[in-house]
Amino acid sequence: MRATIRPRSELDVAGQVIELVHRLAGPAASAEATVTRAELALTRFANSFIHQNVGETHHTVRLRLHLAGRTVASSGSVGTSDGLRELVERTLAAVRLGPLDPAWPGLTPPTPIPPGAPVDEATAYAEPGDRAERVRAFVAAADGLETAGYCRTAHRSSAFANSAGHSVRGQIAEAAMDGIARSGGADGVARLAADRLADLDGSVLGARAAGKARAATDPVELPPGRYEVVLEPAAVADLLQHLSAYGFNGKRHHEGQSFVEPGTAQFDPMVTLVDDPLDRSGPPFDVEGTRRAALTLVDAGVTAAVAHDRRTAALAGVPSTGHAVPGGAAWGPVPRNLRLTATSAEVRQPGSGDARTAAVVDPDTAALLAGVRRGLLVSDFWYTRILDPKSLVSTGLTRNGVWLVEGGVVTRAVRDLRFTESYPRALRPGAVLGVGHTPARQPDRVDGVWWEAPALRLAGWNFTGGASG
Repeated sequence: MRATIRPRSELDVAGQVIELVHRLAGPAASAEATVTRAELALTRFANSFIHQNVGETHHTVRLRLHLAGRTVASSGSVGTSDGLRELVERTLAAVRLGPLDPAWPGLTPPTPIPPGAPVDEATAYAEPGDRAERVRAFVAAADGLETAGYCRTAHRSSAFANSAGHSVRGQIAEAAMDGIARSGGADGVARLAADRLADLDGSVLGARAAGKARAATDPVELPPGRYEVVLEPAAVADLLQHLSAYGFNGKRHHEGQSFVEPGTAQFDPMVTLVDDPLDRSGPPFDVEGTRRAALTLVDAGVTAAVAHDRRTAALAGVPSTGHAVPGGAAWGPVPRNLRLTATSAEVRQPGSGDARTAAVVDPDTAALLAGVRRGLLVSDFWYTRILDPKSLVSTGLTRNGVWLVEGGVVTRAVRDLRFTESYPRALRPGAVLGVGHTPARQPDRVDGVWWEAPALRLAGWNFTGGASG
C-alpha cells in the first residue's frame, strides 16, 4: 500500500526530489525541482443561472535534470513517495537518451530572495458563495438581458530547490471575472482580474456589459480601410500578449526573430511597458529559482530590454531577468505580467457626456474618443494569429462590440471586422494619439498571468474585410 506524502511544506517535497536524484544518479547530476500546490475554483453561469461550480486541489512536481551533457525536464501530479521515485527514475532514463546540450547554463546559485507580497486569505480560501455573490450582482445589473461567464479564484503555493543548495518559496492568490450580456444577438463584455476577490464588483461589470450589448444592436457594415481607433483594455491586452511572446523574448531576439532593437525609439514616447510580477501577488522567483523583479522593456518609447532566463542570459552575456518558464528551452523566456502606462502626465477632462457614449465606455475612454473626428471604438480582439513573427504582422477579428465614432462621440454600432496589422508599427513614434489613465487588469487563461493597460487611441489600424473574410 502506497503512503501519501504529508510534508510540512512544498519545500520539503522539493528537497526530497533533489535527495532522490543524488541517491540514484550521484553527485555528477545537476537537478532542480519545483513543487506547486494549486487550489483552483470556478463558478460558471449561462442563461443568467449558475450551472457549474468546480474546485480542485493538486500537487505538481517539475524536475529538470542535467547529466553527462544532456538536459531533460519532466513533470507530474505526484502524491506518494513511490511516485516521486518513479518521476526521478523516468527522468534519469530520458536524460540518457536525450541530445547533447552545449548551451546548458548551469544552476542558479544560492541567492537570498525576499518573500513576495502577502496573499489575501479571503481570496485564497474563497467559498462558492463568495463567487456566487458576484455572479448574482452581475446578472441583476444586466437588468433582464441574457448573461453568461464565470468568476474564479486561485491560490498557488510553490517551492523551488536545486542541487547547488538554492531554495525558495512563494505563493499567489488571484480572482477574475469575465461575463457577457446579450441583447438582440449583440454581446457586450466586461472582465477584470484582481489580487482580491473583494475588488471585483459584479454589479459594475454587469452594468457595463449590458450597456455595451444594448448599444451594439443593429450594426452597420463598413468598408475595409485604415481607420483611426480607440482600443479598449481587452483589445490592448492582445497586443501585450503578442509583444511579450514574440518581441521581448530573449531567445527570439538572440536568433534574430524579434523586431526588438534595444536602445532604439521603436514606440511612441507616450508608451512605457514594464513587466512587474511583484506589483501584484506574484511569486518572487521563476522556474529556475531566479529572483523576479520589475523589468522596464520600453521607457518612454525607447526599447530598453528583453526578458532572459539563464540560458538566453548566458548567450547574451548578461544576468537572467527571472523570466524562465516551463518549456523555455524550446520557446524562450516570456514576460507574463506586463503593464502599459502613459508616459505623458497630461490630465484629460471627462468625456462629452453624450448618453450613447457613456453607455458604452467609462469616462477615461470617453476622453480619448473626444478627439476622434471619424474612427472606430474596438472592445476586443480574438482569433488573432501571427502572419510574420519578426514584424509581428497579425490577423484577427473584432468581437463584443465595435462602434463608429464621429465628432468625438459614439454614433453607430458596426459589424465585426477582420484586421491585418503589425503591432509594433501601430505603436510606432507618432502613431499613439492618446493613452488613458485608468488601467484595467485583464485575466489570462492561466492564473498568475495578467495584462494591464488603459485604453489606447491610435492613428491607424488596418481593417481588411468583414468577419467572413
